[in-house]
Amino acid sequence: MTRMKLLGWSLALCLLNSTAMAQADCLPAIKSAGVLKVGVGIMGLKPWIWQDDKGDYTGLEKEIMDFVAKDIGVSKYEYVVTEWSTLIPGLKAERWDVVMSAMSKTQQRMQEGGVIFSDPYFMYNDRLIVLKDSKYQKPEDLKGEKVASVMGSMDSIVAHSLADKGEIGEVLDFNNFGEPFQALRNGQVQAVVLDQATLLGQMSENSDLRVVGAPLFYVPGEEWEEAESKADYRLGAVGIAMRPECADVQAAVDQALEKLDKQGLRKDILQRYDLWDDTQVKLLK
Repeated sequence: MTRMKLLGWSLALCLLNSTAMAQADCLPAIKSAGVLKVGVGIMGLKPWIWQDDKGDYTGLEKEIMDFVAKDIGVSKYEYVVTEWSTLIPGLKAERWDVVMSAMSKTQQRMQEGGVIFSDPYFMYNDRLIVLKDSKYQKPEDLKGEKVASVMGSMDSIVAHSLADKGEIGEVLDFNNFGEPFQALRNGQVQAVVLDQATLLGQMSENSDLRVVGAPLFYVPGEEWEEAESKADYRLGAVGIAMRPECADVQAAVDQALEKLDKQGLRKDILQRYDLWDDTQVKLLK
């Protein structure tokens, strides 16, 4: 073998070894620091994560993180509250160690955002939501009617796919998850397409809503359809995001989530928040 080839192999081995070391260093560093920093962009949004009257955190993601942090050997964790748009940039800048913020696992986030995800612990699906006293009783009744959703969300893609098929009329996209319900209540639209957890949060504050028809599963945008078809998860699955070099954290979190599921604790938690149904049983394909 020539000297140049030997140098090439040595360089390749060094790169592989440095990558392996980087992938093995995240969890020990977190344990050494004594705290897992968790980025969250939805603080105050029920049923995910909020503070009670005493200032204590509560919510389904808090309960899951309690189990995960203990199982991976971290003595404590703390939330770093930020804007949703800064969650992934802040993760990559090492301002927090993981993101647990009701974030769905998508090929776009992984490929363009440059992050990796744990196995899922929740499955989003959408609902057609109307006012309790409205005349709409089944999905067919909404043909030609205006429907609201949230700009840039997976829910909006579902709504627009319904419009493309002629099952509903025009879709109005709003900037946040509260505005579609305001539009519904003031008569600007006749229905809302949003996920079941957002609906639950709204219904915890108001009793004027109901669901029409069966759950609507997420659909990928056209440019991501092929990539999503090859993924091992079902679109709508929610996971914990982390940096690609932290494969050791990913492995430890996956192991913890597997224990949570096998012990029936994931089901117990979701049932406490009225979110357990048949769509939550199988989160991977």
